[in-house]
Amino acid sequence: MALHVVLHGSRVRLQPLEDHHHDELFAISRDPRIWALQRVSAHESPELFDEWYASIQMGFAHYFDDRLVGHTSYANDRPHDLAVEIGNTWLVPDAWSSGANAEAKYLLLRHAFEDEGYRRVSFKTESTNERSRAALEALPAQLEGIALKDMVVRGGERRDSAIYAVIDDDWPNVKANLERRLARRG
Repeated sequence: MALHVVLHGSRVRLQPLEDHHHDELFAISRDPRIWALQRVSAHESPELFDEWYASIQMGFAHYFDDRLVGHTSYANDRPHDLAVEIGNTWLVPDAWSSGANAEAKYLLLRHAFEDEGYRRVSFKTESTNERSRAALEALPAQLEGIALKDMVVRGGERRDSAIYAVIDDDWPNVKANLERRLARRG
């Protein structure tokens, strides 16, 4: 996966993480709502934020209308299998329901399928995260199942994960749906 590429959309820019993004992301991530269903409660301390930041494999600073609004990343890249995961996504609350997430997913999916030739992009979210699950179903990504006790999060909680995927066969329909949605938002 080519990581050092900036992905540009009409309102979203995904920029590979650079050293300065650590402090910039920390500064905008203090709202506890951002971290309520994330693996680490990174808003609680600089040390927890550092733990989260160190866990990012292939991250992007997420800009919306030229303003830093959050983070997203590829993860679990398996180039031999032509499969990758998208996740570790969070946005500041005032960017929720703005179209910023949909356009970021569009850019990441397009890059994986069209530029990299991948055949599968998966997503894993906490099974109780209704907002995230609704966004994935709106792509539409296919729910493949619930992985029980999949992760230990937030200092010891058990997490069941909802697993979704888009495969290359479905990409043309997913792409058309996202392009229609993004065109309506202007």
